[in-house]
Amino acid sequence: RGNQEKQSDKYKRLEMRKGRRLCSGKDIALLSLGPVGQYAQDACCELLQEDIHVGHYDLRFFKPLDEALLHEVFQSYSSIITIEDGCIAGGVGTAVLEFMVEHGYSATLKRLGLPDSFAVQGTQQQLHQLYYYDKQAIIATVRQLHRDTAGEV
Repeated sequence: RGNQEKQSDKYKRLEMRKGRRLCSGKDIALLSLGPVGQYAQDACCELLQEDIHVGHYDLRFFKPLDEALLHEVFQSYSSIITIEDGCIAGGVGTAVLEFMVEHGYSATLKRLGLPDSFAVQGTQQQLHQLYYYDKQAIIATVRQLHRDTAGEV
């Protein structure tokens, strides 16, 4: 079902309820859930060529969220983008937003995924592009956040 090409931990035991850091970065972190994580990983590699260092975390599990991982993210990054192949309303981005508020963190948070409306029909790739959570959308969102925060002191 998935589309992830690279499996670096093919023979490692999957630790239940634990996410993982795939890339270290500064200022901006991507939190992905599911196969769209490959878009996030590819975006990290492409942005690195522009000297934009983005952290990428694979949440792996929606419920329960890995709170230790989220504490690490919010303590290390001022801007966070969640990417999910599902409805944003009530999804993982919303859960991360609730976590941020409950623990008193302050960050810019962007959520990428499906809107809370009837989705048109198409291939996965077409829908990811149409609803703005494919690799190019992630790159554009990171660039915009990078520009917005570059002027802050």
